[in-house]
Amino acid sequence: MKQRSWPSTLGRALSATAAIGAVMLALVGIWVAGYGSPSETLLRVGTFTLAATVLLIAAVGRNLEHRRPFAILADVLLLAVLAVSIWRYAQIGEALETGLYFFQPSDIWIGLAGICVLLEMTRRAFGMPLVIVCVLALGYALYGSVLPWILQHGGYSLEQVMQVVWYSFDGVFGGPLSVVVTLILVFIVFGSLLEAIGAGPVLLRFAFAATGRSRGGPAHAAIAASGVFGTMSGSVSGNVVGTGVMTIPMIISRGFPARYAGGIEAAASSGGQFMPPIMGAVAFIMSDVTGIPYMTICLAALLPALFYYASLFVAVHLEAVARDIRPIPRHELPVINRHDWAMSLCFVLPLALMLVVMMSGRTPAMAGFWAVLCAVALGLILNPAVRRKPQVIVEGLRQGGIAAAQIVIAVAAIGIVIGVMNMTGLGLRFAGVIREVAGDSLFLSLIMMMLGSLVLGMGMPTVPAYLIVILVMGPAIEMMGVPTVIAHLFVVYFGVLSSITPPVAIAAFAAAPIAKANPVAIGIDACRIALIGFIIPFVMVYNPSLSLVTGFTWGGLIWVCLRLSLTIWLFSTGFSGYAAARLGAPSRALRFALGIGVLIPYPAVEAAATALSLWVLWIDWRGRARDDRPIPTKEPAEAH
Repeated sequence: MKQRSWPSTLGRALSATAAIGAVMLALVGIWVAGYGSPSETLLRVGTFTLAATVLLIAAVGRNLEHRRPFAILADVLLLAVLAVSIWRYAQIGEALETGLYFFQPSDIWIGLAGICVLLEMTRRAFGMPLVIVCVLALGYALYGSVLPWILQHGGYSLEQVMQVVWYSFDGVFGGPLSVVVTLILVFIVFGSLLEAIGAGPVLLRFAFAATGRSRGGPAHAAIAASGVFGTMSGSVSGNVVGTGVMTIPMIISRGFPARYAGGIEAAASSGGQFMPPIMGAVAFIMSDVTGIPYMTICLAALLPALFYYASLFVAVHLEAVARDIRPIPRHELPVINRHDWAMSLCFVLPLALMLVVMMSGRTPAMAGFWAVLCAVALGLILNPAVRRKPQVIVEGLRQGGIAAAQIVIAVAAIGIVIGVMNMTGLGLRFAGVIREVAGDSLFLSLIMMMLGSLVLGMGMPTVPAYLIVILVMGPAIEMMGVPTVIAHLFVVYFGVLSSITPPVAIAAFAAAPIAKANPVAIGIDACRIALIGFIIPFVMVYNPSLSLVTGFTWGGLIWVCLRLSLTIWLFSTGFSGYAAARLGAPSRALRFALGIGVLIPYPAVEAAATALSLWVLWIDWRGRARDDRPIPTKEPAEAH
């Protein structure tokens, strides 16, 4: 038997150590959700240290196994620098809290070294976009005094910047990190445990069984499953990979082009980030930032999210009809057995328990705590495979711990930007400029907000994207008189949709290897499928009744729901080129014009466009009643 070399053995030992650390981090998230933390410093700094150490030790283990000496040296150096910087923070932490500590030059350089470690770990986990934003923020804090116009500030020394960014609770270890540890980690672990105990495959089986007889088939199943899992996942790309590895090949096998299959999964996975009840954990951050109760945010986000997913269903159905894609044969549909029904309780009961706990007045963290315990107990009771192999629960904790560690690193990096924004007041000055450029035009202000949100959110997970965008651009939209909850949801939508917007489009790049298609092409198709998502935020601003919580009237709600439904139908038929029959270019152009017209906030335009749209809908209905046979496309799907 071949004996393993000592680097390989040590590498495996370190990988096992990292796995133990990841499980500990997951357990910390569960414990803090249920019982709290004895110390705010321990909560923030201690969790960050554990997360960073887990990721670095795992990297050392991998590099040892693959014999990469320079990478090993770099990782060990990063670990040493992290240890020194955290040790120094702990040494002077008590004095920092009293404000009676005078910084030494060594403190500043140690803090800067700690930030360098954080930036390198951010680069490894999320690539360069977030690192570039953080570096630009630090550069702005140090050299903004020489910049022109609104960018200019009074100037800050390196010592002042380090005091705020590293040695205070306004920067790396700021409020968002505390929210992540106390609220978000438990839900990340909850999602991982559901997957580990077998709830994920069962959910997909239910989705396929429910939608299999529709023309969209697997595409509709992908939308349903990705929407449900996406609400619990803080990572769009993680959700794409988790469900897409099963759904994308099946969508392609039914006759959809590969790029379209990837676009469906990317659009559906992204939407989960604004689907209640969890909204990819961004709802908890939003509640902390705005002071608005969590349940109010969920209620405000509910109808817009349902319209978004309805638009995906309609778009996919019409595309399937236009391509003459038939429903899945009945004998190929999954049969839901007693085990599946029992396993569905592992998903349904914890979610129901969460809602009951929150409606009783307890915190979302406590709801997550009980949901985790309920899911684990049900997994052990209902799934014989879990009872035979209970270590899958530990594996679920490990996976959740790794995902949690990455989110902690991302939010800690965003703390750099938050600290600089608080120091310099750039967000308020930027809001003033938008007000000055846009004048009294709310629409122009919203367009600028949309473009800024799409650019600032590119390449980032939902929570960091939301925090950056709302800090820079949130004050601007609120100054225009938009209700706070709608202003924040506006930013969330475009921050999320930046994940499917080329050229970055991280959701499309995640789907590309599975679909074996060009990621930019996938991003374009995803944007086409999800077009209503780019319109809904504007509809919320001009029709606050859609939010159900501000400016609500029954008449306003019915009127906006009618017009938004018409827009979904008109845009979907216009893009697919098929309604009751093949549509020509003039008819498609008319539908796009009417789809926009019904939402233009002028009563006369709304009324006229709505009347014409209802007439077009009646014609479509009559045509379908006469002949429900689909007209196949002129060119085969493979040509696309």
